[in-house]
This record gives sequence, structure tokens and C-alpha cells, in this order.
Amino acid sequence: MKKRILGKSGFRVSEMGLGCWQLGGDFGPVSDDLSGQILRAAAESGIDFWDTADVYGGGQSESRIGRYLSANPSKTIVATKVGRAAGLFPDGYSRKKVRANIEQSARRLQVDEIDLVQLHCVPLEVMQAGDILAWLEDFQQEGLIRAFGASVETIEEAMAVISHPKLVSLQIVFNLFRQQAIGRLFPAARANDVGIVVRLPLASGVLGGKMAHGQQFAESDHRHYNREGAFFSQGETFSGVPFDTAVNFVEEMRRWLPEGMSMAQMAMRWILDYPEVSTVIAGATRPEQVLENAGISALAPLPAELHQKLADFFTQKVEASIVVEV
Repeated sequence: MKKRILGKSGFRVSEMGLGCWQLGGDFGPVSDDLSGQILRAAAESGIDFWDTADVYGGGQSESRIGRYLSANPSKTIVATKVGRAAGLFPDGYSRKKVRANIEQSARRLQVDEIDLVQLHCVPLEVMQAGDILAWLEDFQQEGLIRAFGASVETIEEAMAVISHPKLVSLQIVFNLFRQQAIGRLFPAARANDVGIVVRLPLASGVLGGKMAHGQQFAESDHRHYNREGAFFSQGETFSGVPFDTAVNFVEEMRRWLPEGMSMAQMAMRWILDYPEVSTVIAGATRPEQVLENAGISALAPLPAELHQKLADFFTQKVEASIVVEV
């Protein structure tokens, strides 16, 4: 597993990370045993950046990570998030409440100091006010957190905080369906030494190339209940592209697959070809998926000609289909 530096944090992290949203059961039920198998597969394959949040399964994802690492100590960097829990979002933020939520995360993770805490898609005006970033600075000085970053929905939100001197990372939606960051955000990330953490590399799985029209998802899966953004940003579900349209786009892109490469491999290798990306947090509901994701690190970069085709396809077809602000 190859490693990259996460911005100004100095953390050396695996360029393929593990997204742990699914461990909270938000993609359908995941047993404790299966959760442990997924985490073990990640550890054994060299994936040492695990991303979670306090609201994934009401803290269940954090608790499962905490139990696993307590029983199987390692140098894994665990990143969690704060800002979307009841009582905070959208306008209940205070130093006391934010600190309390982070302390609860630390208890579930069974650590005294959290490696990385990310603001979790908090409203733009809250970030612009600056208080919440100052609180995170204080918590860092107090030893509650080692570093902090932000997880955002839009480029505007990212640009609002990217120049903060202590911000080490920005987590964004970046994939073949969401390419706008290349020209607008990545230059600023380089200038400010901010690492990019990519979430939804397969656009909720559809870029994996195995979904079809009429696909059914469990009622507890956000791909079922949030298709039109009823509960949170539609950009978190299929990256804001209507599902049937997304399936059609994947079928069109399939004709450019390099020999011997799957759709998922092409989609994630494309992301890793950008040096501004520190790590890609790919979710997995089976240990086998973890191993497949880890293998992306060993693949050769995609040819420049293919990059151009994928860029043209995005600007000519995909971009106009995105139904959320980006």
C-alpha cells in the first residue's frame, strides 16, 4: 500500500482509506462480526486511514472501531466528524456542546486524543463566522484532538476555510461524476498545504458498474430513502446525479475501460492520479471489497488520452445532470 502525506498534518496515510459509514448500518444491517472482518481486512491490507462520524448509526460506527482497535492496537489514523448531531445542526453550535460531542466520540473510540476531527458539513455561515474553527484550535492545544479539517458539500464551503492556518484536510465528493474540484479547489489546496480526502469515490456504488435500472435497496439504505435529498444533501446519494441517468452514464463510459480493468478500478484509479488527493475513503460491506479497494494503489496511472476522454464526457454530458449545488 502506497502512502501520501495528509496536508500539513505530517500524517503518512494509506492512499486508499476505509470509509466507515456502513458500519453504522446506514446502508443496511451490518453485524458486529462482519464489522470486525471488514476492519481486520483493512488493517491487514495496509489501509490505515479510517473515516467515521459521530452520527453514523448514532455512534455505532465509532464504537465498533474503538472496540476493534482496543483489541488490535495499530498505528491506524482514525478520522471522525462533528457538527451534524442533534442539538448542533443547524444553528445550535456552542463551544461547550461541540466539545461535549468530541469527548463522546473519544469515549466511543476509546482514545484520549482523536487523530483528526472534521467539521461535518456544517452550514457555510457557521464556518465563515470562525468561532467553530477557533474552538477546534483550542481543543487541539488542550490535547483533545491532534489535528482538524472539514468535510464539505460545495466548493464554496471548501474555499471559505481552506486558508485557515491550522486546517490540515478537506473532505469532498470527488469522482467521475463530480470533477469541478480539479480546476477550482485543487490549486488552493496545493497553495495552502491542505490534504484532500475523497469520499463517495464510486458515487454511492453506481460507478462500480454493477447496478442496473430498477435496482432495489434496503429501506434503511440512504440510496433508498434519500434519492431526492429528503433527509440530507442529495449530493451524498449518487453524487447528485439521478440514479437512472447515472446508470446510463456508466454504460457509456464502460467502452473506455482499459483491458483487464473493472469499472470500479478505473473510477478509483482516476482519483488517485491527482496528487492533491491524500487518500480515498472507499466504503465496503464485505472483506473482499476491502481487498479489492486496497489493490487500486498498485495499479498504474491511467493514460493521458483516457483522462481527456473522461474529462470531456463530464463537461459535455454529466455536469448538466447534477441536481445539487457543487
